[in-house]
Amino acid sequence: MEKIKRFIDCYIPTETCNFRCHYCYVTQHRKFNNKIAKFNYEPSYIRKALSRERLGGICLFNLCAGGETLLSEDVVKITKELLEEGHYVMIVTNGSLTKRFQEISEFGKEKLSRLFFKFSFHYMELKRLNLLDTFFKNVELMEKAGASYTLEITPTDELEPYIDEIKEVCMSKNGALPHITIGRKDSEDIPVLTEHNFEDYKKIWKTFDSKLFEFKSEIFGKKRKEFCYAGDWSVYLNLITGDMRQCYCGKVIDNVYKNPEQPIKFCAIGNNCTMPHCYNGHAFLALGDIPELETPKYAELRNRKKKNGDEWLKDEMKSFMSNKLNESNEEYSNLKKTKINLRNKPIKVLKSIKRKLVK
Repeated sequence: MEKIKRFIDCYIPTETCNFRCHYCYVTQHRKFNNKIAKFNYEPSYIRKALSRERLGGICLFNLCAGGETLLSEDVVKITKELLEEGHYVMIVTNGSLTKRFQEISEFGKEKLSRLFFKFSFHYMELKRLNLLDTFFKNVELMEKAGASYTLEITPTDELEPYIDEIKEVCMSKNGALPHITIGRKDSEDIPVLTEHNFEDYKKIWKTFDSKLFEFKSEIFGKKRKEFCYAGDWSVYLNLITGDMRQCYCGKVIDNVYKNPEQPIKFCAIGNNCTMPHCYNGHAFLALGDIPELETPKYAELRNRKKKNGDEWLKDEMKSFMSNKLNESNEEYSNLKKTKINLRNKPIKVLKSIKRKLVK
């Protein structure tokens, strides 16, 4: 069974989309610029910079743009290169661009067994644009081609009158209910995106029986103070510039495109996280960035069993997503943790000063 060495969360700065979901942070900040990110390096060079040898083993990549990830045709080429390198790849998409899925379906079973789609089910936009059938046909195309996937809804107050309708459509078209994430406001404290209090919000959306929603609800709003291996076991990578950060906070630890023959300078963030809470902990925490935390396996948060008995995750992907990062990485000694914290301390101090100046 293949083990995950690192989780590489990749940001692609395409800030345009064929949808206009009001809860999207690009919409919240009016950042739509109608520009598709242009990659500065060939897909083969990107593969070299992110080789198994350089990263220490087989990694799980998450490809996500500010807008729709698959608007860039280069993303398809880069995905193929990463799969040929032996990595596992996840793509976040609204599921509407049929041409891209047709191209990907030609990758072949071996590569597709290591590919996963997070199909964001933007119900109101799919209805408005008359794309519901297109969405489910693309899901079916990827499923039959051999890829794994999940269906996921961002719950908003405006969707509440349509909950029964959504359930009926999903059971009819796919045979399973979608998972539920947690919508968030893109402000300093990163609060939940709702006018309800959090308890009422949870009561409304727990009817989907989503393990993803259960876990995200459990960790949402909780400041993480434990030693975190983000920056070593996981990283946040700008796939255009090559800048690799420890996480959404923290420092740039390296640029993967400069001197790709040289080792990457990984550096865990330790006890110096400045985020109010780990809002994407369903990935970072479930995969094991804080090994002392008891969490569900990532596969459990992504999978569903359909009414015909099939599962969203194919066997190989399910097995890989069931791994924890500490199974292929060594935890630090207390001395090393102390040294790491001292190295990261200036980041925390500067962030604190910056917040005080802003206030």
